[in-house]
Amino acid sequence: MNIKAIRSDVLYRRMAAASEKDKETIYRYELMKPFAYKWNCIGIPLQAEDGGCDVVSVSRMNGGYAPSGITEALLPEIDKISSNAFWNACENSIRTSLNGFEEHGIRLPVQDYLFTVLLNDPGNPMSRMTGDYCGDGGIPGYIFGTIIPREHSLQMLPVALAHETNHNVRWQFMQWSPAVTLADMLVSEGLAENFAAYLFGEDNIGIWVKNTPAEVLQNTIKPAIKAHLQEKDFPVLSSYLYGDDIMALRGGIPVGMPYCAGYACGYALIRHYLKKTGRNIYEATLLPTGDILADTEDFW
Repeated sequence: MNIKAIRSDVLYRRMAAASEKDKETIYRYELMKPFAYKWNCIGIPLQAEDGGCDVVSVSRMNGGYAPSGITEALLPEIDKISSNAFWNACENSIRTSLNGFEEHGIRLPVQDYLFTVLLNDPGNPMSRMTGDYCGDGGIPGYIFGTIIPREHSLQMLPVALAHETNHNVRWQFMQWSPAVTLADMLVSEGLAENFAAYLFGEDNIGIWVKNTPAEVLQNTIKPAIKAHLQEKDFPVLSSYLYGDDIMALRGGIPVGMPYCAGYACGYALIRHYLKKTGRNIYEATLLPTGDILADTEDFW
């Protein structure tokens, strides 16, 4: 298993000292270009010729800094993600996650993995919604962590990376297509967060799950999501997955869902599935959505 880190701290230091033009060049072609395959998969260019959506605008949308925002004023934040101990903890989380599948007899088609950690902007509304840390691991072989580096988030980022690594594994065995449903996304997020809980303990689950009251889950979220499980329109299913607050920042239409409703529901669904069937999280990660739903009709 080959796992390589792109040390963003090193590149951020160079950006902080660079001209505005050079900041963009470093960001696009040294920090982001190693992940070009991932960006190609989702139709995002390294640089849009017409000033449209590209890796910089996507970073801003997700809570990160524009290259122009990486200045010497950020050096104290960069320092917080510059220790070898921090990068080793991130890599160890990914490696432990991947090795667990191999140890359970699951040969992973992808053997080479690239990851980095991006600084999020505390002034960006999206970054404030994540509890100071988050991630992205939906394209096999490529994993991002994002962070506002504070004591708690520095400790929790490896947990988020385990979540993202679970996505990375599942999508090696599931084919992404326009036919992906809310049920597929619900199961995927539920598997990923249960996987993180398995490795790091249930007390370390993210606010996208733990901040949802049980009565809201039972009385508001579950009935709405059950009625839309086969929804395939991605903007619509995203509204049920992420909730109104996040989708408002992305120009979505409110559907009456609280913050990360689908994450909380998916976590509860998979927890119910694992307890009911006795399967382990490694086996479950590779199962089709339909198989899991068939065994959890009593959840709803």
